[in-house]
Amino acid sequence: MLKSYIAGTGSMTPKRVLSNKDLEVIVDTSDEWITRRTGIKERRISTNGNGESTSDMATVASLKALDMANISSEDLDMIIVGTVTPDHQFPASACFVQKALGATKAAAFDVSAGCSGFIYALSIADNAIATGNCNNALVIGAERLSSITNWEDRTTCVLLGDGAGAAVLKPSTDHNGILSTHLQ
Repeated sequence: MLKSYIAGTGSMTPKRVLSNKDLEVIVDTSDEWITRRTGIKERRISTNGNGESTSDMATVASLKALDMANISSEDLDMIIVGTVTPDHQFPASACFVQKALGATKAAAFDVSAGCSGFIYALSIADNAIATGNCNNALVIGAERLSSITNWEDRTTCVLLGDGAGAAVLKPSTDHNGILSTHLQ
């Protein structure tokens, strides 16, 4: 069986920064309390209408990953987006990315598995390459968790932010690459 490897990566974070000091005004917390428990000092928060939807962020990250992998979107066979905050329930965010990239021959779908969504998507793409059903896969983790966050709950609002990361997987020619994935 073939192995896949990560040929390129890309990321995108929104422009707006929400610091712990900013959160002190919104909820009963402090910079010291958040930092001591999480190590987090700031998070990025997307805004509607500024090219920062889940699929917008995923597309920007994908373009960077494709560039690093030195392949075009037409070479993609599969696009998988791991997200629990899609733009819409349907069509999948991956379909919006597919259209934006012009990846006309790629299958495109979302995986909703929470924090482990990228790993689930990576495992699916890795298996598709290993079995020979796919040559080039784009795996994306993208979240716009600020859109569903309860900003009055200090136990969760201090943890969450927005952004996207993407990776292009290709078949390995020298048997190096992803060793295995185990989903349990």
